[in-house]
Amino acid sequence: MAATPGRTAQDDRKHPVDATLPPFKMFTSGLQHVAAMYAGVVAPPMIVGPACGLGPTETAFLMGASLFTAGIATLLQTLGFWKIGAKLPFVNGVSFAGVTPMVAIGKAQSPGDALPVIFGAVIVAGVLGFLLAPYFSRLVRFFPPVVTGTVITLIGVSLLPVAFNWSQGGNATAHDYGSPVNIGMAALTFVIVLVLRRVLRGFLQQISILLGLVAGTLIAIPVGITDFGAITEAAPVGFPTPFHFGAPQFDAAAIVSMCIVMLVCMTESTADMLALGKIVDRPADERTIEGGLRADTLGTAISPLFNGFANSAFAQNIGLVAMTKVRSRFVVATGGLILVLLGLCPVAASVISLVPLPVLGGAGIVLFGSVAASGIQTLATAAMDKGENALIVAASVGIGLIPIAAPRFYHDFPKDMLVVLDSGISTGCIVAIVLNLAFNHFGKRRGQPPLEVIPQQPERGAPDARPAGAH
Repeated sequence: MAATPGRTAQDDRKHPVDATLPPFKMFTSGLQHVAAMYAGVVAPPMIVGPACGLGPTETAFLMGASLFTAGIATLLQTLGFWKIGAKLPFVNGVSFAGVTPMVAIGKAQSPGDALPVIFGAVIVAGVLGFLLAPYFSRLVRFFPPVVTGTVITLIGVSLLPVAFNWSQGGNATAHDYGSPVNIGMAALTFVIVLVLRRVLRGFLQQISILLGLVAGTLIAIPVGITDFGAITEAAPVGFPTPFHFGAPQFDAAAIVSMCIVMLVCMTESTADMLALGKIVDRPADERTIEGGLRADTLGTAISPLFNGFANSAFAQNIGLVAMTKVRSRFVVATGGLILVLLGLCPVAASVISLVPLPVLGGAGIVLFGSVAASGIQTLATAAMDKGENALIVAASVGIGLIPIAAPRFYHDFPKDMLVVLDSGISTGCIVAIVLNLAFNHFGKRRGQPPLEVIPQQPERGAPDARPAGAH
């Protein structure tokens, strides 16, 4: 068929983002995305569950719920409806940003109330984020790399102590906590992950952490530190029972903390959408970012119904898109469907609970360190030699490290304030945003543009006024 007058043959071709692949390649490519993100999805519930007093079986249930809700959020992002969804190959999963605040909430509540309070706060944060999405997409210039890089770095650094605790055994009251056996298994797993990352290529390299966990677990079986309890009690088929841990409760301090987390997640997702748009050659304009943030926040708001947590973008999958050159959003949607099916199979979800905590700790050092490295990589683009950006990073990281370096620093403050203050991510994010506004926006002379303003992309379908080849 001849091209329509005024249109080129390229215009009539479907964009690679909207293309579909043969069924087998669609499935295997989608499975690859799941493999790349699986450890990241189940890690937060493995941290939050024990912190809220859950045993292995209930923690495995929480992991299954996280897989299920991550699948729903990914389908919202990739397929979308109305004005919801970026409609890019954009993977969503449980955000690391919420882990530290949720652990703080869990410790501040009685075991029976911890998860209901967390779920209530996540619901409110998701609804607030959904309402703010149209406005937040216009405020992206106030969240330059100096802010997002600082926050992502603090996320990784704040989670590293968790990996160190796992490496010692996870339970400070246990007789073998910090034993040479536990730390030895963590060190062995750490080395295995690094070796696999170095020698493997392609898809296998992408899942080196997952392969390291499998190898470490197999080695741990004869050592005698593997617990098969959860998998023997799990059913082959199940559904994440709505409000399994009780009806949501609404605590003001917890809500404030999770709303801050939601803003952090929205900031991360915005940055990831801008990066992904460049990779797939479909620039993320304001409308795309608005739809993507709506999907993020709607997925977050409905996740607690199925016992899930806040969802945001998974940066490692953006790297996978760049490496494989497979840009179809339907491939990622297939991955989302696989996540939903895994969430409906408790046995599959509980398999990961076989991984001993020391093994998970060794891999966690690499996993959480990679998050911090991503933040540092973002900071490398933050024009540190201009203005007061170096001071912004120094002050924000310094404040954010207080709960890590001196855990009892705020011990004499009111209990409700500790939910926010004990999260280095929340406090560091607030400081970074305020200082960026003070130094790079409000403090600027008239006519002097703020540093690192992200240019708004033309709306999808609108012509780009720049000449071909311009950057």
